[in-house]
Amino acid sequence: YLVDAYTELGRNPSDAELMMFGQVNSEHCRHKIFNADWVIDGKPAKKSLFKMIRNTYEKGGEDVLSAYSDNAAVLAGPTAGRFFSDPKTHEYTYHVEPIHTVIKVETHNHPTAIAPFPGAATGTGGEIRDEGATGRGAKPKMGLAGFSVSNLHLPDAPQPWEKSYGKPDRITSPLDIMIDAPLGGAAFANEFGRPNLAGYFRTYEQHDGKEVRGYHKPIMIAGGLGNIRDQHVQKGKLQPGDKIVILGGPAMLIGLGGGAASSMQTGTSSADLDFASVQRGNGEMERRCQEVIDACWADDDNPIVMIHDIGAGGYCNAVPELVHDAGLGAEIELRDIDNADPGMSPMEIWCNEAQERYVIGLREADVPRLAAICERERCPYTVIGTALDEDRLVVHDRLLGNDTVNLPMSTLFGKPPKMTRAFDRKELATDSFDSSSIDVAEAVERVLHMPSVGSKKFLITIGDRTVTGLIARDQMVGPWQVPVSDVSVSAVAFGSNHGEAMAMGERTPLAVTNAPASGRMAIAETLTNMLAADIEKLEDIKLSANWMAAAGQGNEDQALYDTVRAVGEEFCPDLGLTIPVGKDSLSMRTTWQDGKEAKSVTSPLSLIITGFSPVTDVTKTLTPQLDVHQKTSLIFVDLSGGNARLSGSALAQAYNRVGAEVPDAYPAILKQFSQVFTGLKKQGKILAYHDRSDGGLFTTLVEMAFAGRCGLDVDLAAMPGENLAKLFNEELGVVLQVKRSDAEQIVAAFESAYTVGSPTAEQNIVFRDGKKVVYKNTRAQLERWWAETSYRIQKLRDNPACADEEFEGISSDDSGINPKVTFDIVVPEYKTRPKVAIFREEGVNGHVEMAAAFDRAGFTAVDVHLNDLLRGDVNLADFSGIVACGGFSYGDVLGAGGGWAKTILFDTNLKKTFKTFFAREDTFSLGVCNGCQMLSELKELIPGAETWPRFLQNRSERFEARVPQVRLNDSPSIFFKDMAGSVLPIPVAHGEGLAAFASDTDRKAAAQAGLIAAEYVDGHHEVTELYPANPNGSPGGITSLTTPDGRATIMMPHPERAFL
Repeated sequence: YLVDAYTELGRNPSDAELMMFGQVNSEHCRHKIFNADWVIDGKPAKKSLFKMIRNTYEKGGEDVLSAYSDNAAVLAGPTAGRFFSDPKTHEYTYHVEPIHTVIKVETHNHPTAIAPFPGAATGTGGEIRDEGATGRGAKPKMGLAGFSVSNLHLPDAPQPWEKSYGKPDRITSPLDIMIDAPLGGAAFANEFGRPNLAGYFRTYEQHDGKEVRGYHKPIMIAGGLGNIRDQHVQKGKLQPGDKIVILGGPAMLIGLGGGAASSMQTGTSSADLDFASVQRGNGEMERRCQEVIDACWADDDNPIVMIHDIGAGGYCNAVPELVHDAGLGAEIELRDIDNADPGMSPMEIWCNEAQERYVIGLREADVPRLAAICERERCPYTVIGTALDEDRLVVHDRLLGNDTVNLPMSTLFGKPPKMTRAFDRKELATDSFDSSSIDVAEAVERVLHMPSVGSKKFLITIGDRTVTGLIARDQMVGPWQVPVSDVSVSAVAFGSNHGEAMAMGERTPLAVTNAPASGRMAIAETLTNMLAADIEKLEDIKLSANWMAAAGQGNEDQALYDTVRAVGEEFCPDLGLTIPVGKDSLSMRTTWQDGKEAKSVTSPLSLIITGFSPVTDVTKTLTPQLDVHQKTSLIFVDLSGGNARLSGSALAQAYNRVGAEVPDAYPAILKQFSQVFTGLKKQGKILAYHDRSDGGLFTTLVEMAFAGRCGLDVDLAAMPGENLAKLFNEELGVVLQVKRSDAEQIVAAFESAYTVGSPTAEQNIVFRDGKKVVYKNTRAQLERWWAETSYRIQKLRDNPACADEEFEGISSDDSGINPKVTFDIVVPEYKTRPKVAIFREEGVNGHVEMAAAFDRAGFTAVDVHLNDLLRGDVNLADFSGIVACGGFSYGDVLGAGGGWAKTILFDTNLKKTFKTFFAREDTFSLGVCNGCQMLSELKELIPGAETWPRFLQNRSERFEARVPQVRLNDSPSIFFKDMAGSVLPIPVAHGEGLAAFASDTDRKAAAQAGLIAAEYVDGHHEVTELYPANPNGSPGGITSLTTPDGRATIMMPHPERAFL
């Protein structure tokens, strides 16, 4: 194709043109396998894979406003009061309008295998940019992350199912991936300011003597949802003469050839190319870009006409895509690109994949308006070219006096030969699964240690889960914060009970035996997870499908085709489900040479499903937490059609078995269950809910007991079959807790349901078959086994002493979260609304929820950037209060809050302005989290703050996202007036919260003066330094201080995130 094209042009290609073509037309960017023609048993197939996926939209695309044509899909949302600042006055107000939902799920598998921290960080960053660059600009809101790796081989904790097979030197071990990759993804999301609320974690490695199945090339999933205004759902139309602007960081030689590298099996390219293809992330820069995008979409006259994120291929992919979508060409000046590495060649400048960049098309007259927004936010931008009314892409290089690229657009986006793929059907040889020799007690211990079954807490607490202030349900459930939630839920707006739900499903081990069943089960698991939220009907749930396979290897093409067909042509249409978005990664095989032996590891076909849905009432989400304060029954609803197949289960994996018959899902059963269950929910009949999945019914029940910190009395006698299969099969099903008086009626409402027992106040868990005890243990021992894998990784990664303290807490008598409120919540009538400056600096991300909290409390909240003060656009004399918000000012590279404070202290005018403000007796100031750290660095300007501490790295040596209990003391603070003695659960999310006083004398002086406004306490409401009740190790649990007159208060917890 290229030879013919360049023969017609009469010249050879430049290296930049070849690299550009290689990225733009890579499998990663163009999805050639999903668009291929297929020949099966010698006969042409009627549809491509992508057409079969589109079939779900054609048959059930209601409420999908955008699909397959943008960086993300858009779903219709409810009308509510969206809260944001006016781009002209900067005053925060509510805007009643439709709030639509943006959905996207990405993978970043190849980079995560090579360099896990930056690989996962840039995977998260790229997906966030996809959401922000939807339509004419959107706002990311909540995220998810998922990981599949081969066996962990934890030091000092070998597991009986683990066999050593080795790995190539160029990739990272599964354990190191699971230490570093989650940290990378979490660090980026934390810095950007997007909560991570859902995910999955699976290890899988199977040796059958013929081949090795596993995830040496890991799966790293990054996804989420955001919101978009109705008028911005569709991109605008560029016109000739419109300007092309790059928003974000400079070009750097970080990430080159990522699109092509991600399209190859690991081991088939050189190690140097693998390492060169990995990018690096900067969440603080992406936050600045998002603030610019937010300011644009908040304006009714949005200057953005079109926007794309710059990801795989860099400028060479994104810029041509932008103009091609409008049927135009472009003229670009290479040397107008912001370049941090002047030594780069023209090809490297044009094709590098440095992160945190967007390309925007807008009218020339709107460039000054965009520039003003960028300057306020300190966000780099450059005008690099112009849209042309001709079919040509020209990239000039004024330094070298030539054209780096000069091509017809039709050459770049023409029709290279379409791929054809063929296979002849083969029957898989399978072995039966004989479980007769398996001991129940041994099976329990093995299954609970399985990473896919056990606690995922080590993945959760490192990620902020409360930023935005709109989060109604995260992973942690109940007073003891046990990570067993089925679904994540956010409110669409402050003051609204409408919301959005998100959950994942994947059953990849089933694909080794029956790939289509694994696809159906992944979708079905997503549905049973989603139904915990207040969803009206199954059809409201829209799906993202992420496909991983080793295309061309063995029977994998057959597995891929049959699964896509089962999902797209049958299962989803039967249930009225739509898949409007997804991604494929079809090079999931690792090959290497180990001495003279050629080795390879091939992943199973892996379909990862994510569900998204509108929620009627975010307060009605069900959780697995059992209630032991009333007489109740536990009802198991079997959704398997009476099957109890064990193949592909955690039990099978724990004993290195495969088996022939795997669980499967049936649309008619799911539909009937959904209708009955939704009706019971509306009647308020369901007290607790949990689906059966990894680990089977045994795990479902004990997880509910962990959340309720209670015992169980379970009788399996009513269920048909053999006890081991009853306990550990992973067929579809759910457990409901209901009032005992309702149990008989509810069992009768379902086609196949059984009363299987009840919770008990004691701490013993007993499984019986009639009078015969099948298994018995304590809740604490089972929960320790369940938590042990997470604990061991946490101990390797963090301060081991903190990991030990948290692990020991499983066996303690701590009461968990149990608030005490000593004040009456009265909403006064406001006669005036004093102005409060919602103060932020570059990298701050918690300002909107802070403004909403003060608005609710009767203030007029105004967005004030430090630049507004530096330029004299805003005068603090006009404000009664100033609130320094949370986030990562300057990326915390100068110490948390340090750069923000020094910008004030080192500017003579600003320093005087703040000193004057703090001295005024009719003002107040509040610093929360990053703002707390910043104000503590300004204590020389604040009367009475002389003894305040600085805030240093947490004792755990890790970012901590927790919900500790905070006791409010009898202090002068005006914020806590008449609240002394209250104990409140208040979120924290910080890496540097340990209060470090200049001397012990200062600490004692602050205490004696009554300036310690709040302290961390344990479940008994006693001050604590134990982790994680005290998440940062501050002495005496100190977490808030004030001044003698109470006008200035600093605190590390985030009350503004909990006022909903």
